[in-house]
Amino acid sequence: MIRSTAGKVIVPLLMLFFLGWMVLEIGMDALGGGLAAGSRNVGSVNGDPITALAYNERYNALYQQAQQQGEVTDETARRLQDEAWEQLVQETLMRQELERRGIGVSDREVLWAARNLPHPSFAQQEIFLTNGRFDINKYREFLAGPTMSAEMFTQLEQYYRAQLPQEKLTRQLTAGRYLSDTELWRAYQDRTETATADFVQLDLTKLVPKDPAVTDAEVRRYYEANRDRFRRSEGARVKVAYIPLTITEADRQATVQRARALKAEIAGGADFAEVAAANSDDESNKDQGGDLGAFTRGQMVPAFDSAAFALPVGQVSDPVITQFGVHLLRVDERTGETVKARHILLNFEKNVADVDRLETQLDAIAEAGLTRGLKAAAAGQPNVTFREGIEVSADNPMIPGVGPAIAALNWAQEESANRAAGDDPIRVSEVLETADALYLVELENYHPAGDTPLAEATPSIRQQLVYDKRREAGRAEAEKMLGEVRAGRTLEQVAQARGLTVQRAGPFTRVESNPTLGQANAAVGAAFGTPIGQVGPVAVTPAGVFLVRPVARTAADRATFEREKASLRQQGMQAMQQDLLRQWITNVRQDAEIKDNRAKLAAQAARAS
Repeated sequence: MIRSTAGKVIVPLLMLFFLGWMVLEIGMDALGGGLAAGSRNVGSVNGDPITALAYNERYNALYQQAQQQGEVTDETARRLQDEAWEQLVQETLMRQELERRGIGVSDREVLWAARNLPHPSFAQQEIFLTNGRFDINKYREFLAGPTMSAEMFTQLEQYYRAQLPQEKLTRQLTAGRYLSDTELWRAYQDRTETATADFVQLDLTKLVPKDPAVTDAEVRRYYEANRDRFRRSEGARVKVAYIPLTITEADRQATVQRARALKAEIAGGADFAEVAAANSDDESNKDQGGDLGAFTRGQMVPAFDSAAFALPVGQVSDPVITQFGVHLLRVDERTGETVKARHILLNFEKNVADVDRLETQLDAIAEAGLTRGLKAAAAGQPNVTFREGIEVSADNPMIPGVGPAIAALNWAQEESANRAAGDDPIRVSEVLETADALYLVELENYHPAGDTPLAEATPSIRQQLVYDKRREAGRAEAEKMLGEVRAGRTLEQVAQARGLTVQRAGPFTRVESNPTLGQANAAVGAAFGTPIGQVGPVAVTPAGVFLVRPVARTAADRATFEREKASLRQQGMQAMQQDLLRQWITNVRQDAEIKDNRAKLAAQAARAS
């Protein structure tokens, strides 16, 4: 019953969660509203303002949500700012279209939806479940009960008044669209049928050892024909000196000891779920007391899977080590090949004293680098790796060996601005940190977002054109090999004559990513389309040139498809509607007059400070 003691505990938590997604899903009323004196709009969509209040509220809601998943880095904060802006732009476009089409919603529709179409976030709330399934009667009892406050009724009404018109618009946009049995069957085949194939991949470098000549005219033609590829985000080229935060065996054992201490705490009477909430590093379920739900044999990684199906129900395991860290596991229920369990995950972490020592070492290098440069300062230093010419950008902020390094890009931007203003350059950053390394950077150059100049793009274009010419030579050689096979020689014979080997891949489906052949390309097509045992046509893909010989295939199960067809059609229609809605938003956005004043306002604020 919702009025039980358990219900009184759960409902406040449900209220907080309910209000949390309301902030994210209801935003239209905040758009275009009045502004307090002195406040400004951060932009507009077709003349309708997006207020600073609406933008700040949306960003703060996203920020708080991200904080619940862990520390919010500069990179994450920047992404959340853009996400808040994009949400408000899309909601404004949606509202404008609803008004243009005269789409609204009646009180009766809101009431019916509230009683019969609960928000998906309620689906897994324990107070609404009966035998593990959502119970609509419990939900309705909750709506009618005393714990359903006036504030929650108001929030619920706002949600449906925002959501239902959007669903009507989606139905209008997708009217007349239908997934036929043939389309469903083809999609099912793509996902479930498999192929195993032998293949030969030509060695293009060996085939064409000398780089083919590329003229300046060819470079310019490629540049002009592919201008979109050379639009770049903000980025920098830097020198980097880093020390990996390598996890040692001592670090691993320390984590195991932490797990044993937590097990002892639970054995002493502590609640497993409370210990998980306070200590687990698995952000996806720690707030649910480490609840993993139900899973079947083979679904988890081997060590975890073995422990889950061997551990007595209700008993806490000894520490289980996987590639993710150290786990404590408790099986709550086991039925046949299905287990319901909870776990506590402890990530492997570097010893704090070791990290402090490494940071001190890098501090000394940074100090020396102010006068000598980072390269000279890092030379000969134990454990330090130095690299130069490292590209880092907002689109790809990764530094090899370091990991996501948006902090380096932020520093490079500040350093570039200081140099442009005539200030003395800092030259070397302070010690920066990722989960994988401590590091320092020195700026080589910085560029804002925009088109890559032809001169700067030329080296990469030449490299691509050289590869394209090698690939064309590979295609010609592969055609010769295919001719020899069709004349009676085996694939192994023609490969061996050229110093190549026949390899095997699979089983794989038409749509999954294959580490060798790639995904949904000519090589995969040959594996499914060529008769078993025969060599298919030459397959040229972004990864290279292949000859493919299928050796086995499995067919989709028609009976299973027929049993699942209704569900597959529902899923397919939902996916189609989402795709069409996204495409509609993209098209409408291209035609809209959108003004983004955030950068200008930030610059004004910076000058004022």
